[in-house]
Order: sequence, then C-alpha cells, then structure tokens
Amino acid sequence: MKRWLGKAETALGNHSDRLNAINIFPVADGDTGTNLYVTVRAASRAVSADGDQPAQMDVGAVLATAGQAAMEEARGNSGTLLSVFLTAAAEPLAGHTRLTSTLLAAALNRAQIRAWSALSDPVPGTMLSVMEAAARAAAAVDAGQNGDDSNHALGLALDAAVEAALAAVIHTEDQLAALTSAHVVDAGGVGMLLILDCLRSAILGEELQSELLDGLHGYDVSDPHIHTAMPDDDGVEVMCTISLSPLNAATLRQRLDEIGESVIMSQVGSGPDSGGNYRWRVHVHVPEGEPAVEIIRSLGEPANISISELALPRDPAADAVNSSGHER
Repeated sequence: MKRWLGKAETALGNHSDRLNAINIFPVADGDTGTNLYVTVRAASRAVSADGDQPAQMDVGAVLATAGQAAMEEARGNSGTLLSVFLTAAAEPLAGHTRLTSTLLAAALNRAQIRAWSALSDPVPGTMLSVMEAAARAAAAVDAGQNGDDSNHALGLALDAAVEAALAAVIHTEDQLAALTSAHVVDAGGVGMLLILDCLRSAILGEELQSELLDGLHGYDVSDPHIHTAMPDDDGVEVMCTISLSPLNAATLRQRLDEIGESVIMSQVGSGPDSGGNYRWRVHVHVPEGEPAVEIIRSLGEPANISISELALPRDPAADAVNSSGHER
C-alpha cells in the first residue's frame, strides 16, 4: 500500500500538467491533475510518517489511514472522489495481511459503489466509469479462479482491471458531449487509470505501463491546454468538514442540491461520536459561496471551510485559505 501511494504521488506529480490541460468536465478549470496530486500526496505522506515505528501489517488499516488523510485534504471533485475510493476500498481489506484476487475484487467493488453514491448526481463518462470498469473486470477474473489466493491470480486480476480501466477511459470521449466536442478523454478517468496502474506496478514489481497513455485523445505534450480556449466558469467551489446526524446530513445534501451542482458528501471516520453524529466531507459548486456556507452553518459547526473560484486553477504549493482568510 505504501509503495502504491508513493508511486501514485510521483506519477500524478509528473502528469498533473497534462491532466490539467484536458480538464473540461464538470467545469473547465484546469485543475484535475493538481487536485488528484494534492489528495494522493496527503494519503502517501500519512502512511509514510510512521518513521521507525513497527510496520503495520493490516492492509486495510494502512489504507484506511491513507484514505482518512486524503479525505481531510481532498481537492475538487476528483480528489474528493479519490478519497472516497480509498476509504471504501480499505473496508474489505481490514484484518488482512496481504492482498489476494478475491480481496482486490471486493475492495474495488466497494470503492466504486461508494464513489457513485457519494455524488448526488453521478455522471457516466467520468472517473466513476473507470472505477466501475476496473472493479467488474477484477471480479470477473476472480470468479474464474476458484478461490485461488496466489500472487499469480492476483496479477491476472490486476492486469484485467487496468486493461478495463483503459477501455473505459477511451470510451469517456463518447459518453460526454463536452469531451466529444473537444476530442479529449476525461481527465479524472486518466488520473484513475494512472493510479490503478501504480497499484499493479507496486504489487507485481513491474514498471508502469507508459504505453497505456499512447493515443489517448488530447493527451500529448504538444497539445495546448484545451480548457484555456473555453469561457471561464462562474461560481465557486465550497468544501468543509462537519459533524452531523444522518438526518441532518440528508437535509444538507438536499438543500445543497437545490442551490448548486457537483454535490459530494462522504462520511469521514468509521462511526458516530458520543452524540450520534458522523463527520462528513462536503463539496459543492455554487454561484456564490455565502448562501452555501449559511446553509451548512445552520445545521452544524463546519471546519476547514474553503471557497475557491472555479475559474482560477489552484496552486498545489500554496497553503489553503478558508473563507475567513485563515489557514486551515
């Protein structure tokens, strides 16, 4: 898990500019690569921070730690969905000391289901479709292995997952009108493909398959940043963490759906506090930030509020600043 996340941090860092260049959905703000990189970086650093402490042998526990850190630092739609993916994938792996084909299939399936359900209005042709395709492929291979828990069987499942993810990325161009018009594949989908290939590389001890990216429409270093020719998107992205009861969480999702788009709400942590509330990571695109913040504050006390202009790509090296001007 540590090797995987370390590889993903490096790969997304190397590819962030190209991912940003083709980022035109759901808004053409050119920051998907940056958002994925910052989110994976938080996950990787969380599991690499144990120093000289004994190695954690629970695969699920390691990934859960990474997922929670990613959730707290998630940026944008893509980063938030990736953090949901990581935290959900950790659940079937809890208590296990190694990954098998069956566990991989279970983890990918849990992760894609949770990611689809985190969005109020999930859209095919995005990284969600890539997650789903990888999960289905791994499950199909595992079903034919008759319970084989060997590394060979795991390798076959990983190969199938990455191959299916690539096919899903290519298909994104036909699924979304904005991508079809621009002749590009989905940026978040490509990022997810890279992350899955990093998993394969870390487990099998093989190099990343750079040829996976050959021929992907728009994904060439000679291509300009496609989103720069498009009109700026109005509005802002609001994100925060908040403790709410399940009822209030449902109410918040409904009220944010009424005033905005790209609503994502995902639980942070495994259980309720002493008051029966759960911690949630909240994400929404709205015309203006203050009405959304007022709705959020009417239901609880949010932390780590950030409001970012959708038309302005964010600097990953800059400290995040909340709506009051204070660092997170």
